[in-house]
Amino acid sequence: MTAPGSGNGPDELLRRHRAVLPEWVGPYYERPIELTRGEGRHVWDAEGVRYLDFFGGILTTMTEHALPAVTKAVAEQAARLVHSSTLYLNRPMVELAERVAALSGIPDARVFFTTSGTEANDTALMLATAHRGSNQVLALRNSYHGRSFSSVGITGNSAWSPTSLSPLQTLYVHGGVRTRGPFADLDDAAYIRACVADLRDVLAQARGNVAALIAEPVQGVGGFTSGPDGLFAAFREVLDERGILWISDEVQTGWGRTGEHFWGWQAHAGNGPPDVLTFAKGIGNGMSIGGVVARASVMNCLDAQSISTFGGSPVTMAAGLANLEHLLANDLQGNARRVGGLLIERVRAVSAGLDLVREVRGRGLMIGVDLVAPGTDDSCPRAASLVLEAAREAGLLLGKGGGPGGSVLRIAPPLSLTVPEAEEGAKLLGRALREARARLDD
Repeated sequence: MTAPGSGNGPDELLRRHRAVLPEWVGPYYERPIELTRGEGRHVWDAEGVRYLDFFGGILTTMTEHALPAVTKAVAEQAARLVHSSTLYLNRPMVELAERVAALSGIPDARVFFTTSGTEANDTALMLATAHRGSNQVLALRNSYHGRSFSSVGITGNSAWSPTSLSPLQTLYVHGGVRTRGPFADLDDAAYIRACVADLRDVLAQARGNVAALIAEPVQGVGGFTSGPDGLFAAFREVLDERGILWISDEVQTGWGRTGEHFWGWQAHAGNGPPDVLTFAKGIGNGMSIGGVVARASVMNCLDAQSISTFGGSPVTMAAGLANLEHLLANDLQGNARRVGGLLIERVRAVSAGLDLVREVRGRGLMIGVDLVAPGTDDSCPRAASLVLEAAREAGLLLGKGGGPGGSVLRIAPPLSLTVPEAEEGAKLLGRALREARARLDD
């Protein structure tokens, strides 16, 4: 354990961080923390302080920190072989691909592994544009799909889109945010009709064959927002008229996090599964795994050779297999539904009467707390920053997102969260909200 301000402590590490890393790679908190150990739903920093982790490395520690089955699988595989690439047969990769293909709901599915969600979405865009012979892509407003040149080009959130240059022509449609925007006052059925009308209007402006619609069933970085269930099924009718592909970005919604469904797209299943599904984050429980699932006619459309040097690594595939088996054997989707339902009610209870909380929304263990300037409907990034600081001081780690500046608290603990931990986290959050509210008046 290191003392604050010592030569080897977090202050010195922050100085070194700033000296060698880009300014736009900024850690949370006025005094950033160095996490050094994790167990279950808790992590410890370099100074020995324990925190209840309600963000899980940005929804990546899906089951629990230091899950023994994953640690054992990684150690055993690393002792045999760390790397080979896709140029050689890889048993763990084939086995995980078989499991993912069967779970995806996509008929005649093929799976390609990458190292991140960004790379998975890049691959999906390449497949769709090649399959359709078009660089036109539909995306939702307020969306986020990664930090690469092509995925930034389809991101509908200016806070995460540093350039307007893009290899793609992106057409943005409504449907990602239910309670803001021009359709907010409509009921769900009318909202869906309005979004479908907007989609048809946008398509009428497009020239040529639009390649795909890419959409997060629940927008992650956007602040855990979503349209009504069934929205993408209604969109699918319009897309199918023109042969446009549907890409479901499940990087944050996959593997049962929403509780009600294993995949986010299943809340919109009225017209069948997506043509392409992308995933990452939780499947590796911290190991670098991403991937694309697509029906064979789409996945096999490329007429050039391709490989992946690091995608499908034997070590990460072993981790993914062990983590997925643990998730399924212990019904962590069911736990997300049960404990997540309790947690959102507790968060609503501790938020009641606080005029800086506009809305508590979400499903399963994917909960957003939308903060506003008291007495207004204006997003308040300062309030979110104050809550994050107060929660950290109380021993609770949260995330934030939403529009520019980030005014939405993002709550996404590991799916093994217990009822006592949910109760504890809600109490700590309530305390942090009240403290932040008091500081807003300072």
